[in-house]
Amino acid sequence: MEIAGHRLPEGSWWDWEVTAWDAGALRLAAGSDLTYHRALEVVFVAPALASCPLAFQDPVFRAPTPDETARLARSLGEASPVLVAFEADAGGIEPVSCLVAAERVEFRHGLVRRSAKAPDQEASRPPSRSTPHWPGVPLPTD
Repeated sequence: MEIAGHRLPEGSWWDWEVTAWDAGALRLAAGSDLTYHRALEVVFVAPALASCPLAFQDPVFRAPTPDETARLARSLGEASPVLVAFEADAGGIEPVSCLVAAERVEFRHGLVRRSAKAPDQEASRPPSRSTPHWPGVPLPTD
């Protein structure tokens, strides 16, 4: 699977969800089952436009069509450095078309477990040798 010219690490990336979305970043978590953990995070830095559901499955990433690219450039006033289009299963009858425009895209690969503990309790727990360190800032949904 490829996003914006970057090949994703090997893995089962069928379950996706938005974990954070603000002016600085749109963070998507992916894995085989996001109920307990995730193994990939895709971060769209400085998103100019994002049109996607909060949770989806089986995305099919593709290059944006010329019409999508032109329409977005007219709307934003300039071409976006990163433009990602995809279709995904969002629970409806048909797949939903999604589009994300951003300054750049970053990938973080590594197992992150979900926990019912509060974030401050998680931070005070010593790191486990069996759990890889998550690069970057802790996600707000952990």
